[in-house]
Amino acid sequence: MINRQRLLDRFLRYVSIDTTAQDEAGMYPSSPGQITLGQMVVSEMEELGLQEIEHDTHGLLYATVPATQSGELPVVAFNAHFDTSPETTGKDVQPQIIENYAGGDIPLPGDPEQVLRVEANPRLNELIGKTLITTDGTTLLGGDDKAGMAVIMELAHVLMEQPDIAHGPVRILFTCDEEIGHGVDHVDLEKLGADVCYTLDGEGAGAIDTETFSADMAVITIRGVNIHPSIAQGRMVNALRAAGELLAALPRDTLAPECTSGRDGFVHPYTMEGGVAEVKIKVILRDFDTAALTLQADLLRKVAQEVEATIAGCSIQVDIQKQYRNMADGLRQEPRAVAYAEQAHTRLGYESRRAIIRGGTDGSQLTERGLPTPNLSTGQHNPHSPLEWACLDEMVQATEVIVELVQVWAEQPA
Repeated sequence: MINRQRLLDRFLRYVSIDTTAQDEAGMYPSSPGQITLGQMVVSEMEELGLQEIEHDTHGLLYATVPATQSGELPVVAFNAHFDTSPETTGKDVQPQIIENYAGGDIPLPGDPEQVLRVEANPRLNELIGKTLITTDGTTLLGGDDKAGMAVIMELAHVLMEQPDIAHGPVRILFTCDEEIGHGVDHVDLEKLGADVCYTLDGEGAGAIDTETFSADMAVITIRGVNIHPSIAQGRMVNALRAAGELLAALPRDTLAPECTSGRDGFVHPYTMEGGVAEVKIKVILRDFDTAALTLQADLLRKVAQEVEATIAGCSIQVDIQKQYRNMADGLRQEPRAVAYAEQAHTRLGYESRRAIIRGGTDGSQLTERGLPTPNLSTGQHNPHSPLEWACLDEMVQATEVIVELVQVWAEQPA
């Protein structure tokens, strides 16, 4: 039913387009490659005969796979995003295809320093004999979330070429700038017209993500006084030194992502730019308990006040921007969203597990806005990294699951 080679070829086409999100671009979408990829996918949708295809002025792409069953059936949507993370470049991706993986560490050909080690990737032990796709070690791969895009488009291809599969209306939504927190800024839920949605943006296989972090971002602006260093005594206030004091004062053992796991939240400074006169630091705040974000913001303000008191003449401003919220509360309003995903796995003989994700998806905000949207696995691993890789067999499984899932929903009244 699922065409492995077609799925792989589609994925490789998608990762060849640089869609790196640009946080400071000042436009939406933030990079032209997202429009280019959208145009490519529009052509593919037209060839398949999908209906209601709309590539809107914001770069969002909507389409419909028409129902094969009559009557009032639930409308099921599937979502993935065009963009890739700005943390590692997505330009000139050179994938390495490893068929019939024999086990062991995997050197990446573009950078001898980069090796996929089994010790750090124990899932590899379970994928001997499978087909893996890696980077060459110099870029990310783009499996986050072009694996999800490829899986959804293979779903559409299968449903269009096999009209005997019973399903209701299936809506597709591809978004832009998810990686910088703006994936659903311009999504029109009335236009989407779905009763339930699934993001295809998860790692590995068999995971149904039912909780995400709640998330805010802090922008810390440190202002000093610049003057020529030859006459700086008593006059210069070095914002860089203040930034160092502030970062050193943040708790590391209890609130840093490199020292936390599971349900632990964190405070993560991830970019800093500027000079003596002014420094800007961006910090992401994460916790499964939304109320804890307020405590994290309070911590930043307290540390800022202490640094201001230590370094006379500097001023520090902490601005908090809301990002997304834990999807768990919203999913409780529509328990079928998760239950039917579990049922689809069971019908196919696959194991599934409810999981939490130490991050967020477009589904976090869609759920908050009233559209229940759990997240499903797509075979991606090590996102945002030159050590990113994907498993084609897990992508095939993901496609099989959502083909089954639309059939489960078609058995239910709207």
